[in-house]
Amino acid sequence: MRLTLFFGVLMLAAATAQAAGPVVVSSPDGAVQVTVDVTAQGQPTYAVRYRAAELLRPSRLGLQLASADLTQGLKLTSADKATAVADDYQLATDKRANCHYRANRRVVHFVGRAGEPTLSVVFQVSNDGVAFQYLIEGKSADVQRITVEKTSFHLPAGAKGWLHPHAKAQTGFANTQPSYEENYQRGIAAGTPSTIGQGWSFPALFETGGHWVLLTEAGMGRNYCGSHLAHESPDADYSIAFPQAPEKTTPEAALLPESRLPWRSPWRVVVVGNSLAPIVESTLTTDLSAPAKTPLLTEAPGKSSWSWVLMGDKNTTYDVQRRFIDYSAAMGWRYCLVDALWDTQIGYDKTAELAQYARSKNVGLLVWYNSNGNWNQAPQTPAKVLFDAESRRKEFARIKQMGVAGVKIDFFGGDGQSFMNYYQDLLTDAAQAGLLVNFHGATIPRGWNRTYPNLMTMEAVKGFEFLTFDQRNTDQEATHCAMLPFTRNAVGPMDFTPMAFSEIRGKERRTSNAFELALSVLFQSGIQHYAEVPEGMAAQPAYVQDFVKKLPPRWADVKLLDGFPGDYAVLARQAPDGKWYVSGINATDAPKTLQLDLSKLGLASGTLITDGATNRSFSTRAVGDKALSVTLPARGGFVVQP
Repeated sequence: MRLTLFFGVLMLAAATAQAAGPVVVSSPDGAVQVTVDVTAQGQPTYAVRYRAAELLRPSRLGLQLASADLTQGLKLTSADKATAVADDYQLATDKRANCHYRANRRVVHFVGRAGEPTLSVVFQVSNDGVAFQYLIEGKSADVQRITVEKTSFHLPAGAKGWLHPHAKAQTGFANTQPSYEENYQRGIAAGTPSTIGQGWSFPALFETGGHWVLLTEAGMGRNYCGSHLAHESPDADYSIAFPQAPEKTTPEAALLPESRLPWRSPWRVVVVGNSLAPIVESTLTTDLSAPAKTPLLTEAPGKSSWSWVLMGDKNTTYDVQRRFIDYSAAMGWRYCLVDALWDTQIGYDKTAELAQYARSKNVGLLVWYNSNGNWNQAPQTPAKVLFDAESRRKEFARIKQMGVAGVKIDFFGGDGQSFMNYYQDLLTDAAQAGLLVNFHGATIPRGWNRTYPNLMTMEAVKGFEFLTFDQRNTDQEATHCAMLPFTRNAVGPMDFTPMAFSEIRGKERRTSNAFELALSVLFQSGIQHYAEVPEGMAAQPAYVQDFVKKLPPRWADVKLLDGFPGDYAVLARQAPDGKWYVSGINATDAPKTLQLDLSKLGLASGTLITDGATNRSFSTRAVGDKALSVTLPARGGFVVQP
């Protein structure tokens, strides 16, 4: 990894001492511009433009502390000179292997009443967006507490949103919400109240005047809570909302942000573009997160078999899991995931045997854990062994000695500051033990896979398992999947657990088998757990099996070729050897013809796999480097293999 941070004077605005008027920060290409000011009441504001287009009207800045009001009565006293930021780094578990961040940075300083802490806002503006964080400074040695964050995002009139309703805490299965597992509302008027009454989750996607805006947060340390957008957003002015009261690990644990000074908040992130491509391709979430302190993992990503989603708890048995290890070995996949109840239905000794058997097949064994202390009532085990630090470290050491490669930890309890710490405690101790981590029933990625390279993936999505629970979820699979490249998967690895050709017991799957195959490329995850079982894979044509076998363990780059949220999506992903794979789905109820120019990818030739005569069959043909025309049936899909 190479990390370079240099500062140089840029010819933007005057150097600053006393800021007599609005402060301007522009992107390196000049297209994105932020204007910072204060109102007559001393309320700090910022606004965002993309060339001539207004993307955010003047929006609020500020923090309400228990000891001071840093939201009004402030003066904009100065702004530092604009400086350039450059950061080059590598990732093994995200959409791009080699990331290059370039931005212009400017720090704007405010002061309020004498003796109170001072507020500064750090802006970094890149060609694909705006990021800002708060810096609170002062002489007090006491722990400070933030009760309200006044940050808002004021969308222009007429904007539309593609938004994820935030769940009510302590609802859902065994009191496990919020875990970011709802269907998105599509194309709704900006300012519409949320459907559940708890606001809207990050990431939040908006369109205004042909431009696109994605809101999220990044760089989450240990001194803040996770946040989302508030329920009420009058005039399309969306405010930051903090977690609900139950979202903490223990009754006495921290819910809202608290820290000693000086204090930096996470980054508020506004990804922008005049098309959807910058939204899908941006790496701002990791660009703005702390570099790893441990060595970069280059071989950890891969594919995995997984019995649970189609076969359930009862098949977490020694014989079945041994068969799935053989399945992974036959497919050339790196892992096999053994889900809940392995401790009671297989046992530690026999799981150690499975781990050693897997290793003999060049397969790593992953095992499931319940995260719970007191926040959920989920009965699945192993449970109540990870929250206590001493117990957790002994358990991690034990399973590492058994030969286990990684853990899937499920059923978290929210976004309070204590949970942000618990996630990072788990990652730290797992890294110390040499274990990979997959968080399920969890919060969204906020760049942690850069800071903690052993974090392979996170769920935070209504994944494939929900299709097995309710026919309504199965009916919505196509439109839901066509939302995710533009929203959830745009901000980090996503463990949707895609691709099932087999039928779901008691449900009628609405998507074609080619649609399901396309998800193997369309969705990105550090470890990609496939839903399909050995018998279902064996029933597919040899060329389909060969395609899945040859998929690379990780991706080097991504390009959005076409698409619209909830309707259709066409992505190209580049393998580490430079070859491009193309994947597309049609989520609508009517056939759709796509015209694609593969020469832009340098793809001289390839093999197209798409729908056959029925939605449970495939067809294939060779394609060249000229324009590719492919007609997808309703809820159909395709892939192009180089």
